[in-house]
Amino acid sequence: MSECTTAFHPREANKSHISDGARTARYVRGMSKAIWNDEIIAESDDTVVVEGNVYFPRSSVREDVLRPSDTHTVCLWKGKASYYTLEAGGHVSEDAVWYYPEPKPDAKAVRDRVAFRKDVKVEA
Repeated sequence: MSECTTAFHPREANKSHISDGARTARYVRGMSKAIWNDEIIAESDDTVVVEGNVYFPRSSVREDVLRPSDTHTVCLWKGKASYYTLEAGGHVSEDAVWYYPEPKPDAKAVRDRVAFRKDVKVEA
């Protein structure tokens, strides 16, 4: 089993995310969308699911809704995660987007991709 040292979001840092040991990626066929506050913030036909999270190509995310964050967490098998805060339509969601700038070899499927916290609706 692999275990991440923190949850996917720092607000839940007292919890651990444990995978089922299958470090696999499932590529999604068809168009996927990430929707936050009734706005489409990402759209792509090239998404991948890892540990139940849909990862979008970084290039598919609207640049105008992302603000870099100083938050970082570590997953033992994926590596160091960095975060963005979402800002759109007068709404802010701190550290709602994460990515692995230099994922470990077992996590190469998430390279150049981002995932969203659960308050972002993902249609895949």
